[in-house]
Amino acid sequence: MRQIPVDTTNATVMVAKTPQPKVKDRRTGEIAIDKDGVTLMTVEVMFSTPEEVEILKLTVPQPGVSEDLTMGTPVALTGLVASAWENEFNGQKRHGIAFRAVAVTSLVAGASKPKAA
Repeated sequence: MRQIPVDTTNATVMVAKTPQPKVKDRRTGEIAIDKDGVTLMTVEVMFSTPEEVEILKLTVPQPGVSEDLTMGTPVALTGLVASAWENEFNGQKRHGIAFRAVAVTSLVAGASKPKAA
């Protein structure tokens, strides 16, 4: 699947919701992990440019998420990419854009760094 880099240079980005473990299966509560066995997190951010404001739901490996990210914390996004997705469930086709980042780092002075791997 093609990954398209997202330019964040002219954007203001803030945490919209406290990071949570990404759930792979809602029925069982299974937490998603990547191919290296690292837990994946969901981080919702407000992505604001001079033209528009959107809430983006990002998937980020747990070691790349700064500790103590709370609503309103300004952050930097490292390695943000967008990927189109499509699936069919019970005869209904769904599609959208998935966002993934290598790291979400707090821009608040004195904030903790991303967790060590």
